[in-house]
Amino acid sequence: MKDTRALLLAAGLGTRLKPLTDIWPKCLMPIHGRPLLEYWLGILKTAEIDNVLVNTHYFSERVDEFLDQPQFVGWVDSAYEENLLGTAGTIKNNTNFCKDNTILLAHADNWTCCNFSDFLNYHHNHRPEGTVMTMMTFICPDPLECGIVELDHDGVVVNFHEKVKSPPSKLANAAVYLIEPEVVKWISDHPKVNDFSTEVLPSFLGKIATWNNQEVHRDIGTIKMLKEAQTDKCEGLVWNNNSSWQKNFLNNPIHKLINI
Repeated sequence: MKDTRALLLAAGLGTRLKPLTDIWPKCLMPIHGRPLLEYWLGILKTAEIDNVLVNTHYFSERVDEFLDQPQFVGWVDSAYEENLLGTAGTIKNNTNFCKDNTILLAHADNWTCCNFSDFLNYHHNHRPEGTVMTMMTFICPDPLECGIVELDHDGVVVNFHEKVKSPPSKLANAAVYLIEPEVVKWISDHPKVNDFSTEVLPSFLGKIATWNNQEVHRDIGTIKMLKEAQTDKCEGLVWNNNSSWQKNFLNNPIHKLINI
């Protein structure tokens, strides 16, 4: 089995979460008193993925301060982007990290909690022959607001329906992927391609397997959505520590602002 590494996309501006994101990055928004990115890293650690790269841009110094905590040293690094490169652009910019490995690519400013070991097992051992990536899916409560996927009888993506009036189902793209080196090479060979969802995925129709997350997945892009996430249950690993960062985080006014 190839080494599996993770590339977490955490550089976004989080404009829909203003005014919260005027003072704090979206990827560190609190859920049950813990930063979102901590849940992501805990889930990856539980799945035995111990080589992780987090791309940063907006409030990058805050993210780096979080990652400097002892529990992340040695297996989690950050990659700063002075200018946002786009999802595919980030892969190109970190080709040395990605090439020759299976890459778990995830928008780490979404709220996801499920068994990633099962996700990995499906991709490595059970995905249909000829597929080169596995897309996590979920049931979207409002398909008009999601990118809906259309599958064949093997669960392979044959079409996308982006926020259309009459989507064929509620099965949506969760923006979490396991991708093989063939995909990374294709991106590297197309220097003008910058966006993974709109430019890369359509080029691999018929080669994208799917695995359905039946636990927790939601966009937390608005204050209302972030409040709703506080009711979700997640048993992912979180670190019990008394670091100065954690103490400062618990006193951060962001907690009160969410509940206003």
